[in-house]
Amino acid sequence: MTRSPTLLPGSLANVPDAWQAEPPLQLAPDEQIVAVLETDLDVHLVFSSGQVVLTNRRLLARPPGDTDWTAWPLRPGLSLQHHDHAGVGTLELHDATARLACWRFTLGHNVAALRLVDRFAAELTARLSGQPVPPPDETLCPTCRTPLPPDQEECPLCGRELHEAPSTWTLFRLWRFARPYRGQLLAGFLLTLAATGATLVPPYLTMPLMDKVLIPYQNGQPIDTGVVALLLAGLLASALLAWSLGWARTYILALVSERIGADLRTTTYEHLLQLSLEYFGGKRTGDLMARIGSETDRICVFLSLHLLDFLTDVLMIVMTAAILFSINPALALVTLLPLPFIAWMIHQVRDRLRTGFEKIDRVWSEVTNVLADTIPGIRVVKAFAQETREAQRFREANRHNLAVNDRINRTWSLFSPSVTLLTEIGLLVVWAFGIWQVAHDQITVGVLTAFLAYISRFYSRLDSMSRIVSVTQKAAAGAKRIFDILDHVSSVPEPAKPQHLERVQGRIEIRDAAFRYGNRGVIRGVSLSIQPGEMIGLVGHSGSGKSTLVNLICRFYDLTEGTIRVDGVDIRSLRVADYRRHIGLVLQEPFLFFGTIAENIAYGKPDASRAEIVAAARAAHAHEFILRLPQGYDSLVGERGQGLSGGERQRISIARALLIDPRILILDEATSSVDTETEKEIQKALDNLVRGRTTLAIAHRLSTLRRADRLVVMDRGRIVEVGNHDDLMAREGHYYRLYQAQARNVDTDLDEQPAASAEAKPPLKNAP
Repeated sequence: MTRSPTLLPGSLANVPDAWQAEPPLQLAPDEQIVAVLETDLDVHLVFSSGQVVLTNRRLLARPPGDTDWTAWPLRPGLSLQHHDHAGVGTLELHDATARLACWRFTLGHNVAALRLVDRFAAELTARLSGQPVPPPDETLCPTCRTPLPPDQEECPLCGRELHEAPSTWTLFRLWRFARPYRGQLLAGFLLTLAATGATLVPPYLTMPLMDKVLIPYQNGQPIDTGVVALLLAGLLASALLAWSLGWARTYILALVSERIGADLRTTTYEHLLQLSLEYFGGKRTGDLMARIGSETDRICVFLSLHLLDFLTDVLMIVMTAAILFSINPALALVTLLPLPFIAWMIHQVRDRLRTGFEKIDRVWSEVTNVLADTIPGIRVVKAFAQETREAQRFREANRHNLAVNDRINRTWSLFSPSVTLLTEIGLLVVWAFGIWQVAHDQITVGVLTAFLAYISRFYSRLDSMSRIVSVTQKAAAGAKRIFDILDHVSSVPEPAKPQHLERVQGRIEIRDAAFRYGNRGVIRGVSLSIQPGEMIGLVGHSGSGKSTLVNLICRFYDLTEGTIRVDGVDIRSLRVADYRRHIGLVLQEPFLFFGTIAENIAYGKPDASRAEIVAAARAAHAHEFILRLPQGYDSLVGERGQGLSGGERQRISIARALLIDPRILILDEATSSVDTETEKEIQKALDNLVRGRTTLAIAHRLSTLRRADRLVVMDRGRIVEVGNHDDLMAREGHYYRLYQAQARNVDTDLDEQPAASAEAKPPLKNAP
């Protein structure tokens, strides 16, 4: 190791600009920087800025708070090791005998650290072998310069911020949901065609009414009542026919669009349920609710109303244009003059509307997210008197939504009146040209009257078609957000050729398991064998990987490396639903659904009889307090079980797990949030639950794991000790230190208990 406060001049091309204001980094003329890393933690995990630079000759570093650069020439025996845990990454430089340096950083710099390690190994190998360094085998994100994952073109870091503008072509993907109703759609189209044709009959009948009845009458000829009656009957018949056909068309297409919307909602929700927990970790509840609810409603309205109007407008314009050309081609050409200008305006505003409406959807989801956060957590809001703060959050989200809508409305408010102005100008041009033709005896007054009647319909439909641009772009934006869900592939895929386990014994084998969540390594090199019926206690500090390990066993996530086998079968070769039917889960915070007590107990087995439900509740020591409720097992549980105490909710969740009779049981801090008396009741229920089952129990209270056959001690994502309580205490290792620390805390609590017990404490609601 050498100190180099004054190094030779060199290139600073790859060093961030912010570093160049610091004490100078000087390189040799033939020395090139190949990787850089900014560290932001010191040895005491206090935020402080430091730098690590790799060149083709040396590794240089300036520790946090230091002003001098330290250099280590690349030589045999050097190694750069990387690991991360609980949000902190570490780089260690070793030689054959000792650790030379250590740098720590938050995981925001983890990608740069991994690149530095890879380049260090490549540069060291090249320098020792004399071979040129191969180019890095990675593709970088053009925005943030992060290495892209293999076989992926989208950056996982930028993916949350980059929003692709929706395309109108997205609406054509809805044909997947419309295909089952193509017969009804065809019938609706034919009815639309017939109804549109019927509405075009009255203007055509006005020509003989003007030329053969009214104008001759003004010239002194008598009115032919038979002709008048016939023409009026034709007008009435066409009106009645158009009404009946329009009613049938609207009814059929409304039914179809509602079914398409229902299928779209159902398919999206079912697909959402199949996605892994990893997907939900990056999504907001309010956003997902808005997509499945309001977006599908918008698409349904578009299909049932606006798309129908659009088809009617197109047919009306085409058929009207054909009639106009058949009557007078010259006047028809004048009528079509505004069309190119309207088409140009639609093209100009379409992209603005498309991106604007997609942004409106995302901003509106911010409003629903505030509601989804606040309403379920209203007890916490009121407990900390944060009503004003939450109201301000909602006000800000609403103000943002208003600002985005105002911007898009400025564009739309100019577009729509401009189209109306063009159609009015076109109508004036037709009047002028038509009067000129009448004056030169090229057409009759009846022809001009019919022409004007058709033109009024033509231009009204043209104006209506221009307005469809807005609703079409809104529907396209909603369809894109729906298909964003449908296009997402679960990170826990179903096997192509699933295996089947007739009966699970409960033997679990974990071999060299490793798991990374994003850039953070959570589990590494874990191997464990659990026998059928054995109870394993998982202990360790918070963040040691206990919950992640049981999540992997439940296959909420898939391993990055290694395998997990149940009864000798890799769990990735089993259908997810079939496998999880053999697992019972009791969480630290039990979740109850809105419904009756009986429905919540039978959630995993909906067809369970009342006798089975009562038996499970008895085994969970829940039967007594359930009978004290007003309607017993038929008592309604409030949202998330708010009407019950924590211990009561926990015992109902234990009864829920008992009812499905699982072979593998997961207990995740099942007694950590209750008082001592309730814990005793829950422990009795757990004793019934674990009997004869393979059990993995996580508990911070080590005293609750005395009945475990083995204790597995985890630290920083690894298994560091395995054994029973007495063996681990005798070793005086990690478990011993954990136990002693808890014992000291318990002694302190007991010393303070007399003073605390003097305070009056209200009894728990429905406490048994």
